[in-house]
Amino acid sequence: MIWRTILVLIVAWALGFGVFMLSLGRPLDGRKTDGIVVVTGGSGRIDRGLRVLRDGEAERMLVSGVDVDVRPVEFAVEYKIDRKLFSCCIDLGWQAVDTRSNAEETAAWVKRHRFKSVRLVTTDWHMPRARMELVHSLGSDVEVVGDGVRSITGWRVLLREYNKYLVRRIALWLRAD
Repeated sequence: MIWRTILVLIVAWALGFGVFMLSLGRPLDGRKTDGIVVVTGGSGRIDRGLRVLRDGEAERMLVSGVDVDVRPVEFAVEYKIDRKLFSCCIDLGWQAVDTRSNAEETAAWVKRHRFKSVRLVTTDWHMPRARMELVHSLGSDVEVVGDGVRSITGWRVLLREYNKYLVRRIALWLRAD
């Protein structure tokens, strides 16, 4: 009996990993949202968010999880952002240190601006967990659309991220925030 239970759990885990792989974020084009949130941590994320903002697909962008030592002027110079765009449309968030706090920081920003839709920009393999956290923090009043930045990554990263996703999914299901 115990072996059957273990086998069922292994099969369920493997099937879940397959579904996880199918849910990896893909680039999103031509879709307008009120705001953009870029979760720091991977290459290409901020560039993607800026491209979407400059294309007029959203009115404002939050970069969540910025290192506390980064000053706004340094950020603007690094990403070649003109003063006008930076002052009107880009917010830097310094409080987030992980995916969960990215979602909390974003939820406060979305509420402050009264947005009804937000585009989440993060690496493709990070999208399922980041989106789950953000949807949980925002509730059902705000639409969250994913805009995955393509990456080339190994199985270790994918398996680790899937396991993190599972643990957090179960914690949310059990209401152990």
